[in-house]
Amino acid sequence: MSGTSLDGVDVALLETDGTRILGFGPVGYRAYSDDERALLRQALADAVGLSDRAARPGVLGQAEAFITRAHAEAVESFLAAEAIDRADIGIVGFHGQTVLHRPADRLTVQIGDGAALATRLGLPVAYDFRAADVAVGGQGAPLVPVFHQALARGLDRPHPIAVLNIGGVANVTFVDGGDPVACDTGPGNALIDDFMRARTGSPLDRDGDAAACGMVDEAFIASVLRHPFFAQPCPKSLDRNDFALANIGLPALSVADGAATLSALTAASVARVVERLPVPPRSWIVAGGGARNPTLMKMLAARLAPATVESADAVGWQSQSIEAQAFAYLAVRTLAGLPITFPLTTGVERPMTGGIVVRP
Repeated sequence: MSGTSLDGVDVALLETDGTRILGFGPVGYRAYSDDERALLRQALADAVGLSDRAARPGVLGQAEAFITRAHAEAVESFLAAEAIDRADIGIVGFHGQTVLHRPADRLTVQIGDGAALATRLGLPVAYDFRAADVAVGGQGAPLVPVFHQALARGLDRPHPIAVLNIGGVANVTFVDGGDPVACDTGPGNALIDDFMRARTGSPLDRDGDAAACGMVDEAFIASVLRHPFFAQPCPKSLDRNDFALANIGLPALSVADGAATLSALTAASVARVVERLPVPPRSWIVAGGGARNPTLMKMLAARLAPATVESADAVGWQSQSIEAQAFAYLAVRTLAGLPITFPLTTGVERPMTGGIVVRP
């Protein structure tokens, strides 16, 4: 998995039949260099005007070749480091790199040559997971909820369970036996990170230390929560910049008070989504960067009480590898012809299969 952070390729081994998770294997990582990240940023810029998802103008062709090569190197290094026989691998899930996602225009573009990857690795590859959903009017995202459901199904915690991922934007998957329900909840870490970078030069509020010393401006939070997004039913999604520091009207606050207020906004927007779920979750499992912020976790616990709030690592999951594991799981579901998107995760009319399988 290579995500929007453009930091590198995460690799994970998963044993599954596409329904049950039978075992977790080791995980790995292949970092991008500064030059490689610069190439991908240029690819994002060159993709803005795309109307044909097969076109590769500007540096997109070069970037696609790089993404394919980087994923091959990541898998090869991983198998060597872990002494894993390729004959034991059933299929590789290859998300590629998203360079454009405009579901309203029925257009989503993930660069990466699945056939070339299969040939180099000598293994079957499943890729292009989003296009089928988008082509029939779905949002093509999120794709991870069906994996969250598999993770949470057998978890020894009070059900229903909500799996909350706090990245730049926060999103939740509701698990209660039926098809998953999912949506974005609102700002995640993006506002806090941007505020700290602007005010202190630091890329984040490490461990929530600044927020822990501040006072929360509850009136400001109430004003943001009046935005129409929070009244919309699931499924719903956000772009990172829909709630940007420049346009939310944050008052002139100290660093500590600003960090506390924006952290509390993330927690309050999560709490607000509870009324949009089928019933209130009894347990919340938090993954993503926000799970490593003790102050934010305390705020979530206070606003979501009496439900319990725990980090993904605390319940035995590998928080930083969940997305890579998810695409291994989706690859097996694709191989088995099982659905990967659902009406209440992407807005598609019926559960949809997706992905393309290629063999060497």
